[in-house]
This record gives sequence, structure tokens and C-alpha cells, in this order.
Amino acid sequence: MGNRNYTNVPYFILMGLTESEEIGQVLFMLFLLIYLITLLGNAGMILIIHLDLQLHTPMYFFLSHLSFLDLSYSSVFTPKTLGNLLTSNKHISFTSCFTQMYFFIFLAATECFLLSSMAYDRYVAICNPLHYPIVMSTRLCCTLISGSYVTGFTESLVVVLCMNSLRFCKSNVIYHFFCDTTPILALSCTDTRDAEIMIFIFAGSSLMVSLIAISASYGSILSTILKINSTSGKCKAFSTCASHLLGVTIFYSTLIFSYLKPKKSYSLGKDQVASVFYTMVIPMLNPLIYSLRNKEVKNAFIRFMLKK
Repeated sequence: MGNRNYTNVPYFILMGLTESEEIGQVLFMLFLLIYLITLLGNAGMILIIHLDLQLHTPMYFFLSHLSFLDLSYSSVFTPKTLGNLLTSNKHISFTSCFTQMYFFIFLAATECFLLSSMAYDRYVAICNPLHYPIVMSTRLCCTLISGSYVTGFTESLVVVLCMNSLRFCKSNVIYHFFCDTTPILALSCTDTRDAEIMIFIFAGSSLMVSLIAISASYGSILSTILKINSTSGKCKAFSTCASHLLGVTIFYSTLIFSYLKPKKSYSLGKDQVASVFYTMVIPMLNPLIYSLRNKEVKNAFIRFMLKK
């Protein structure tokens, strides 16, 4: 990688979120707590869905993969971030930096398309309930999951190859707490326009295609719900997709704020806050959102505890 890049930068320095030792200790305790909740919540969700036969449905099949992605997603950044908050050694090798960036893009893009698949599942469940078992077959669910992972893999590979074509011959200080595309582009001593265009096209297309699919699904869902005569029927129909809609709103709003904008508008403080939110907070919130608002998951957890 170094030879292809013609770089004399063997490593990068992640400046992190703060240079204050006191603030760093506070952030360490906070991020450690968030990470532990993330691990417990997502691993618990996967375990409950796997063990409870009543949750072996398409919706929970997708939800188990969402928990797996959130678990992996958070683990890409948090251990290194926690280490940097406690030590003065903030170095990360060139290869490790690009590996971290690759898995970040891979998992984020995969989650975008997984959320689209979950929206389609809710669309079929509400708009075409009689044919739901036929339409959402095991084969279709596996195809949607596989397509999400393949698309994420392809996008991350293309973006990292574009980044790998850049030269880094001046500063190696990344003013961020992980290897993200925007701060690394700012370090390059070569023209980054082609790389920026490719990243914008691939990242923008993933966000927009998945967002359009989600919007179309929920547009049809809303139209169907409004045609229901009884208030209780409307509430029941809406409750089946409320958790997913909340999760989608939080996830996409932070990603759009961070990435669908030109490099010149990059703001260190604002982008770091948004990055903390979608790399650490959202993976923690997702299992809470889907479990606290879901009676089936809560009942499955109660059954699991009673067996124990």
C-alpha cells in the first residue's frame, strides 16, 4: 500500500476529542459505559432472537443482523478511542487507519440497505398482510441480507481504493478520533477532487437509494394506515413500524449532516459530535428502541429469564 501511494507517512496521529487529561478521563468513563451497554444490548438481542422460536420471523431476522452490524460498527472505533483517551500514544499505522476506514464504510453502507429491507418488510406486513408469509419468504430475506452485505463491501472497496491513490507527504495529524474520509482528504498533498467526486457519488447514491426506498415504503404505509377506519387499528398498524422509523430518522439525519456536503464546509467540532453520535450512541440506542417499544421482544426476554 505504501509503495502504491508514494507516501512517506508511515503512520497517522489521531488527535481525538480533547487534549485535556481531565476531560479525557470523563469521556473515557462515558464511552466505556456506552460501549458496555452496546455490547450487552446487541448481543442480548441476537441471543434472544436466536433462542426464542416465536421471534423466528422476517422482521426479527433483519433485526438480528442490525444488532450484529451495530455491535461490529461500535467495535471498529470504540476500543481505539478509549485507548487514545487514556494514553499519550495516539499513533495509528497507515494500514490500520485504512482498515478502520474500510470497515466503517462497509458496515455503514450495509446498514443503510438493511434498513431499506426492514422498511420493505414493514410495507408488506401492513399493506399486504394476507400475502406476507408468501412474499417475505426465507429466500427473499436471505437475498436482501446478502445484497446489503455485497453492496456495502463493494462501496467500501471502491472508496478505499480511491483514498489509496492519494499522496500524504506533509502533516500526518488527523483532527478526529478515528480515520474518516473527510479529515484524511484534508491531509493529502495531491489533488483530491476525483477522490471526492467518487466518494460523494458512492456514499450519496447509497444514502439516497436506500432513503428513497424507505420513503416509498413508508409513503405506502401511511396511505394504508389513513384508510383504516378504527383509531385502535391505526394505532396498532403504526406501532408495528414506529421503532424502525425512529431508528431510521436518527441514523440518516446524522449521516446526511456529516457526509452529503463539500469538504470546505467541514467543521471539526460539529462533525466530531455527529460522529460520536452515529459511531457510539446509535448502536447503543437501537436495541433499546426496538426492545422497549416491542412487546414481543419484552415477552421473549421474560420467557428467557423464567427458563433460567
